[in-house]
Amino acid sequence: MIYWQLFLVYTKIGIFGFGGGYAMLSLIQHEVVDRHQWLTPAQFTEIVAISQMTPGPIGINSATYIGYTATGSVWGSLIATFAVCLPPFLLVLLISRFFARFKHNPWVEAAFTGLRPMTVGLIAAAGLLLMNSENFIDWKSILIFAAAFLLTWRTNVHPILTICLAALAGLLLY
Repeated sequence: MIYWQLFLVYTKIGIFGFGGGYAMLSLIQHEVVDRHQWLTPAQFTEIVAISQMTPGPIGINSATYIGYTATGSVWGSLIATFAVCLPPFLLVLLISRFFARFKHNPWVEAAFTGLRPMTVGLIAAAGLLLMNSENFIDWKSILIFAAAFLLTWRTNVHPILTICLAALAGLLLY
């Protein structure tokens, strides 16, 4: 039964996951933590952090981890990952056949214009979601964030070096 629920939940997330993985996070959290209670808010935050660090899209990585955590089996991982990928794959397949013909249509342009601010809002909601009460960001985390932000914004330091330096700062401060 949980496999079927997992498939339906992640199919819905795949259908409505406009804007990529970060935009999906609030929907994933609502379904997985609030509605089905497969994870606690702390577990969800940890899975999001792991999904960010591993190669690949965060939405697919989190589906894989959550599928395994919710079911305790590799089948849960496979089902959740397949379900989150299936709707976008089918949608892109369908749209690619018609997009070249309709991309200058005023209705299509208006739809894409409306999706942009919605995507920004969903990404902002995901950022606020990760600041839940159990894992609220403390002054040390803000310090590491500010240093990493300034390092990448004002210099040409490679992002991998920035990640390694932030990890070192985390080890030293915590």
